[in-house]
Amino acid sequence: MNYLKYTQYFYLAFCGFFVYDGISKFTSGESPWLSLIIAAVSLFMFFFRRSFAKKFENRNNNS
Repeated sequence: MNYLKYTQYFYLAFCGFFVYDGISKFTSGESPWLSLIIAAVSLFMFFFRRSFAKKFENRNNNS
């Protein structure tokens, strides 16, 4: 279960990519809302997975 520490950073990478995509769509005159919503969801998932990993680690340390 060591991989849970590292999978949360994929969400940060997705967030960065979709923020970049949203900015590039905004400057070209297209609608950036879908990209920015996906970026916000991936940022939320990063913080959610990070707190879940900490809870999981604390549960294993207490046992």
